[in-house]
Amino acid sequence: MKTSLNKGNVGFVTSSHPSNERLQIVTLSRNTVNNFSEKISNFDVQSVEYKPFLRFFIANSLNQATQNTLGNYLLKTIKDRSTGAVLLECESMDDSILNGTDFIDFNILLSTAISHLIGVPNLDSMSGKFYARFSVKNEDNSDSYLRQAHRRMELHNDGTYVKEPTDWVIMQKMLEVNVDGGDSLILHVDDWQDLDKFYQHPLAKENLQWSSPASKNVGYKTYHPIFLDEQVEGEPRMSFIDQFVEPLNMDQGLYLYEMGESLETEDNTFNVQLLEGSMLIINNYIWLHGRDKFVPHKNLHRELLRQRGVFVENTGYDNKKNV
Repeated sequence: MKTSLNKGNVGFVTSSHPSNERLQIVTLSRNTVNNFSEKISNFDVQSVEYKPFLRFFIANSLNQATQNTLGNYLLKTIKDRSTGAVLLECESMDDSILNGTDFIDFNILLSTAISHLIGVPNLDSMSGKFYARFSVKNEDNSDSYLRQAHRRMELHNDGTYVKEPTDWVIMQKMLEVNVDGGDSLILHVDDWQDLDKFYQHPLAKENLQWSSPASKNVGYKTYHPIFLDEQVEGEPRMSFIDQFVEPLNMDQGLYLYEMGESLETEDNTFNVQLLEGSMLIINNYIWLHGRDKFVPHKNLHRELLRQRGVFVENTGYDNKKNV
């Protein structure tokens, strides 16, 4: 594991994950967490849900606690294809440094700060907010694999069935009780051994049809290929999920079947364990993610928070004044 104690960073240390050097671990110092919690102690979760500009104030408060170094580091790392992923943790989050803020509320505010340092979250249609919270329990009767504890959730990219881009995803563990298993699974596109086989396939750039179940609250279908236009020639970006793509002929169906089988048997997929309050921040188009299955327990309970959105340059905002 390579660790950086300085390199211009203030209030946090970085290291590469011992199982995969692409994944960078960022650990916020106790002092940083304390300074941040002091600055946001007058705000609650409802206020940042109702007032979008407060989300940027909170993000700036966290950045100031690191002398404006954290935002730059996160953006550089997430946009760098050789890395593109961060596991963010806190050195300490005990009651003495949260300045009276509830642990769950603090973590919602923390992930809000992170998301607004790297871009702007999209509306999550499932929750009607800029973030979604959901629980995984021992039993489930939902219409997608998201909450089903006793099966592996296959590798995928987020935002496949919506029209707006999804540059990045934040997945934060808020709480867990009686949990064994359920590790996050991630795979960098460039580490997929069958990438060339599927990227060079005649269907790689063909528009496919995508939709979602009722729980997602998205009432339209969308169309795009598995492999999106490259930002740099020869560096594929992916947008794939097995559950929501709807093949319209045999060729499409078999191409997608073979792709799913390849991804699920890929040796370079690796497990990541998250502590309560920690989060994965990934470049959505160069990392696939999923979840391993849980060990059954009648009182199993994990609560998660998700945000996904765009880099600022992809918001579509044009600040040029009309003359």
